[in-house]
Amino acid sequence: MKAIINTKYIKNIFLFTVLFCSATIAVAQDDEEEGSKFSFSGSIDAYYRANLNAPNGQDAQAPGSSFANLPGFALGMANVIGAYEGEKVGFVADLVFGPRGTDAIFASPMYSATGNIVNQLYAYWNVSDAVTLTFGNFNTFLGYEVISPVANFNYSTSYLFSYGPFSHTGLKADFALSDDFSLMLAVMNPTDLTEFNPTGQYAWGAQLGYSGQYLNLLIDNGSYEVDFTGGFDLSDTFFLGLNAAYFDGDEEDGVGSFAGVAVYPQLATSDNFTIGLRGEYFAETDFFGAIGDEFDADGDASVFAVTLTGSATIGDLMIKPELRLDSASEEVFIDSDGNPMGGLTSFVLAAIYSF
Repeated sequence: MKAIINTKYIKNIFLFTVLFCSATIAVAQDDEEEGSKFSFSGSIDAYYRANLNAPNGQDAQAPGSSFANLPGFALGMANVIGAYEGEKVGFVADLVFGPRGTDAIFASPMYSATGNIVNQLYAYWNVSDAVTLTFGNFNTFLGYEVISPVANFNYSTSYLFSYGPFSHTGLKADFALSDDFSLMLAVMNPTDLTEFNPTGQYAWGAQLGYSGQYLNLLIDNGSYEVDFTGGFDLSDTFFLGLNAAYFDGDEEDGVGSFAGVAVYPQLATSDNFTIGLRGEYFAETDFFGAIGDEFDADGDASVFAVTLTGSATIGDLMIKPELRLDSASEEVFIDSDGNPMGGLTSFVLAAIYSF
């Protein structure tokens, strides 16, 4: 198995690309006849990151959240999405290449040589106007933030996003109960085990939505997470996003718990520029592993993080300067002199192009 995982399948990737393009042409021809449509979209992103009160370079530290953690000029990912939308059925093939994609699909490859480029891969069936079934691998329904940087306002991600699930593989059913209410039910492999199920156990998910506000539940092998995600347009230019979650780990497996809340006020100052703040409080217990465990004998630690982000739009390009301050209850960071400290200040400048 290890030899398969480490082998470079250049020929296979080339063949996949040829077949993918051939399928695109065939589907596009069918589209003209049947009125269905094939879409091709995606994004690329890159960034510069520097600590302002801690070492950079090889000894650089970063917040304990996912993505945008590499020093200096660094790569995000290339995201390529092919989707077919028929009258009743369709599919999505969402592929990622680069450091951000690798971190997002951290549990793969489990069996294949290319599982670590598959972000999402699913088919769906619109059974009726009110019911849709989705089968395959899809990004999580929990949380305010997502893997793609295009859909996030802040470029770096929150602790709540980073320690919640990323992706699931299974079957979900979405129900439009009314114009305002929606319901989703799902049965899935254990969280983030996307290629197959090695345990024989299954996770269960549910989501109740009302007018853009969502209450989510995930039950997974003795653990569970409850999550609220929503937002409000307080005016034509001011938006407030909200995320709160509680995770209770399985103590028998040595998994701790966490809880947190994040607010996302955003103000559009013009058609091409918006400034936004993410304020987040995140606390863990019983050696969950997000922050501070090795410094705290009780395994309890917390962090308060403030991220100020500007977003300038130039056509399909977004430029995001970002200042982030992480303040932990334990001295989990190291300053330039090698002394422990409880806070880290960092700067990021990101470029994101979507097509």
